[in-house]
Amino acid sequence: MRRLLVVTALVTVLSGTVGCPADRPEPGGTGLATGAPAGGGAAGDATGVCAAAQQASTTAVRTYVAELGRMVAAVGAGDSGAAEVARGRAEAALEGWRAELRKQSERATDPQLKTLLTDLGAEVAALGADVESIDETELDRLQQRLDQLCVR
Repeated sequence: MRRLLVVTALVTVLSGTVGCPADRPEPGGTGLATGAPAGGGAAGDATGVCAAAQQASTTAVRTYVAELGRMVAAVGAGDSGAAEVARGRAEAALEGWRAELRKQSERATDPQLKTLLTDLGAEVAALGADVESIDETELDRLQQRLDQLCVR
């Protein structure tokens, strides 16, 4: 029962922080909200990096949360095989997310964005399919920083 409550809390927290890109204001063409200089390749690079990182987050979180829910349900039903399959899919979603964050961090030219993507990737790597080990507060904080840097 505790795991079900943790999954429910996780869904609530992550659903609020990782919305559809259409729900966010469109990134401006003048750089990052942190005051990055206008023009040049940095603004375009940051926009593309942000869009890719946010899309990866949205996709991974939805998959991760869905698979954790399946895993908890399978454990509750005593189906260890289905629980392991769901756990594997949840972990694969995290690995894909971490890999995309690493890729976008390497592409980023803005030092703040590069650091943030590296930090977010490290936090994602620390997550696992053990729902009791998830630090929703830290993940939410990092996601909010990404949103602040990426949305003008």
